[in-house]
Amino acid sequence: MLVIEPSPAMWFTFALIAVTMVLFAWERYPIELVGFASIVTLLFAFHLFPVLDANGDNRLGAQALLSGFANPALLSVLALMVVGQAMVRTYALESVVKWVLSLTGSHWRWSVWAMFALALVLSGFVNNTPIVVIFIPVLQAVAMELRVSASKMMMRLNMAAILGGMTTVIGSSTNLLAAGIFETMTGEAVGIFDITPIGVVLALVGLAYILFVAPRLLVDRASMAASMIAESGRQYLAQIVIDERSSLIGQRGHATGFPGLPDISVHFVQRGEHAELPTFESFALAPGDVLVVAATRKALSDAMMRDRGLIVEMDSDPSAETDRRPATQRVVAEVMIAPASRMIGLNLEMIGFRRLFSCIVVGIQRRSRMIRAKLTEIRLEAGDVLLIQGHRHDVRALRGNQDLVLMEWSQTELPTPHLARRVGLIFLVMLALISAEVVPTVVAALGAAVATMLVRALNVRQAARAIDRRIIVLIVTSIALSMALEATRGSEYLAATMIATVGVNAAPAVLLSGFFFMVMVMTNFLSNNATALLFTPIGIGLAQSLGVDPLLFLMASIFASDSSFATPIGYQTNVLVMGPGHYRFIDYLRAGLPLNILLWIVFTVVASLAYGLF
Repeated sequence: MLVIEPSPAMWFTFALIAVTMVLFAWERYPIELVGFASIVTLLFAFHLFPVLDANGDNRLGAQALLSGFANPALLSVLALMVVGQAMVRTYALESVVKWVLSLTGSHWRWSVWAMFALALVLSGFVNNTPIVVIFIPVLQAVAMELRVSASKMMMRLNMAAILGGMTTVIGSSTNLLAAGIFETMTGEAVGIFDITPIGVVLALVGLAYILFVAPRLLVDRASMAASMIAESGRQYLAQIVIDERSSLIGQRGHATGFPGLPDISVHFVQRGEHAELPTFESFALAPGDVLVVAATRKALSDAMMRDRGLIVEMDSDPSAETDRRPATQRVVAEVMIAPASRMIGLNLEMIGFRRLFSCIVVGIQRRSRMIRAKLTEIRLEAGDVLLIQGHRHDVRALRGNQDLVLMEWSQTELPTPHLARRVGLIFLVMLALISAEVVPTVVAALGAAVATMLVRALNVRQAARAIDRRIIVLIVTSIALSMALEATRGSEYLAATMIATVGVNAAPAVLLSGFFFMVMVMTNFLSNNATALLFTPIGIGLAQSLGVDPLLFLMASIFASDSSFATPIGYQTNVLVMGPGHYRFIDYLRAGLPLNILLWIVFTVVASLAYGLF
């Protein structure tokens, strides 16, 4: 076997990759800043100390390192995001959901199975992020009918969507990017269904796990509304408006309330767009203030009897099994910040949330944790869940909002705009062109994206909003780092080191299994795109060293990178279901780790048998 001596350029690349990955995982600095800093570091380093090819040209010049911005795989990913957004806006996917639910009728348990299977199938052809966003409120409605916690549903939905993404090359951005690197290194294009046979086996095994094993591992988690009420030991969440006649005007509070409101716990006081949190010693009440409180019915009634200047609007206990309808026209609901929301990076005061939606934000939950800072000062992130309180019609009006996902759903009120069929036809034509290999994937995807705008399913601004700039920077950074890894022969060195560690005479099946396991572990702590882009060159180098089909190690890289089930940070949809499912980190480990191990074993056996490695 060829011995590769590590060079200073190789060690520098290893160090930069390590630092970049740590900063990505730490999340102390924005992904965009970390990514561009890494690219700039590469540009300076390899301009001053070039890596020359046989002709004396710099293999890592600016044109090479910045080529990721024009990478066909990246453009395919962005175009598919636009097509996916068009399907979301026109409710094209919801129409399919409605049809499937009509087949199961009132058999809600069958509906659950149908939803997981449908999410898995759709994710093979549509980016799984909009799939998860669409199905979250559907499964919440199903969970209410079955009277089970949403925590029993959401993670299984996420697993189904990720598994579905393993079945085709266009199933996820990870697959497309890894296939792009494969084509660059080997000169061979990867067909849309080249990974399907083994991917379907993994998906079916994973689906069986989702249906029969995962429910036993997931525990019940209370909703945010129920948790807030449970913390206060009360039965009702209420809103008290201070009228000009109230005796509370000018009164200063104490730790969690006000002297004029005995036995009533005040969560916060809303004044305009500003929320004042406990303690209230230096805060004086004024006319028009809105107090969001938790109290018993008797305590609220007593307060109204003492002070005629109080207007109390009360909601029934959201956690009560026997009372699912609010006592008045005010309701408590949860909404999630959508992945492409314009609210990301802004706080409630900047948004003017109360003014825009006539609803008050009672609580904010991020990654299953209630945030205790001042609500109106928290800058929102994708996946944050807001507990809101407002009139029923104001809450219902949020259903059509593209920045928020309302955590409730009714199949009888599902809109079916006329553009849904056009967008669905565009998607099917795109899929047919890619499947028949009439045109490259990037051409079909870009054509479909433009077509959705021509039929006015999206305008240019809406299409631009569908593109997540963080994904662009992450992908371009990863491509640049993987190019540096290849040019400095770092991928070959790591492949040789792995062979030497396991043993020169080790069976290819052992090395394949070890490679899959290594990538699978890393993807649960890093982004799956970054993991695939960094390890795909290593896998191809390993395959070439062993003399086996590089496609086998490409599939290992794709499937292992997609196996981000054991932590909430491995993939974007993991974070999206964390709030609605009210999960903790340990929940991902408890339910996701067994699935990871199962997929590792199944892939090793099936792939080795299919390619004659045993």
